[in-house]
Amino acid sequence: MGDADAFVSGVYATAPHYWQGDGFDDLLSVADVDAQLSGGGLRRPAVRLARDGEVLPASGWTRRARTGSVWIDDLVDPARTLALFSEGATIVLQSLQRWWPPLTRFCRELEATLGHPVQVNAYLTPPTAAGFTPHHDTHDVFVLQVSGTKRWTVRSPLVDAPLERHRSDHGSAAAQPVLFEVDLAPGDCLYLPRGFIHSAAAQEEVSLHLTVGVLAVTRHDLLRRIVDRTAEEPAFRRSLPVQHAGDLDGAAGVVKDAVADLIAWLEGLDIDGLAAELVDREARRRHPLLDGQLVELTRLARLGDATTVVLRDGVRWRAEAAAEGRIALVLADRRLDLPAGLDGALRLLLDGSPRTVASLAHLLDEPSRKVLARRLVREGILRTVDGP
Repeated sequence: MGDADAFVSGVYATAPHYWQGDGFDDLLSVADVDAQLSGGGLRRPAVRLARDGEVLPASGWTRRARTGSVWIDDLVDPARTLALFSEGATIVLQSLQRWWPPLTRFCRELEATLGHPVQVNAYLTPPTAAGFTPHHDTHDVFVLQVSGTKRWTVRSPLVDAPLERHRSDHGSAAAQPVLFEVDLAPGDCLYLPRGFIHSAAAQEEVSLHLTVGVLAVTRHDLLRRIVDRTAEEPAFRRSLPVQHAGDLDGAAGVVKDAVADLIAWLEGLDIDGLAAELVDREARRRHPLLDGQLVELTRLARLGDATTVVLRDGVRWRAEAAAEGRIALVLADRRLDLPAGLDGALRLLLDGSPRTVASLAHLLDEPSRKVLARRLVREGILRTVDGP
């Protein structure tokens, strides 16, 4: 997007933006898609097909097969899938952030920058074909053109900052005035805030692009969580009066009283507690990447004083007091109960700097520091740098 700070402060969530970059083959290539479709054993819903704005029935491109003693009915059939592609169908690879490692890491880094969940789909479109008719998304998107050229038509929004409930009406969307058209070539990126209507068509060659969706957490989401907390107050759990909707004046009085009570309750809201809840919720959502963890486990017994370890990318932690003589290491998905005497060694190992196990010699004897380092590697919190 060019100057990232300028984009975030002046463009993000506000206006479309176009940027010419260097290429995205390191994230996904046509050869990668070919390998996955032809021999990756993909299943629905990792794949879907669309043509002329309609999603094609899975029965036309999946088959039944057996895995061990279990039969599955949604295995992608490479021959039928590619035949439909040659007839004009777009192949969509879905939620690549979950199963394609380069995009998993890319999305984690983008999430850390934006503070919102991120997902990514890939669209492989045959020459001159269009996968979907004009529509808006309820999430922001970055379109990364990987291969080929695709023409994008961007129209004015019908709904400003739509939520999931604000579905696209394709007829109305197509009637909106065109803001601009742009041909995306390999390395180009187009950013569209949610709500901007768009459609795309491949040109004279096969097109592959990535759509990175930012699933924005909105003020509406926050306010719903706040109002949901009223369920803990008995006054808000009481039934409405008998005949509360018997006439307009009576109903208006009921609504007015409820709103007045809500306003009074909001004045005493624990802002700091709610903020801490938001931070904890975000921390619990971010699980660390465990690439290479199986290899770490196979050589764990060789980990010793000469081994260099470092905090894994994406690990968020805090230490807090537990029972007498104990501390809790709080992670995204669990708590580890440890002796309080390990506090200093823990903070040293988890400060983000690579260090040898022997660097704990001033805090722990050799057997204790080996046990601690091995435990943290086994839990996926630390990883070795050069191997034990």
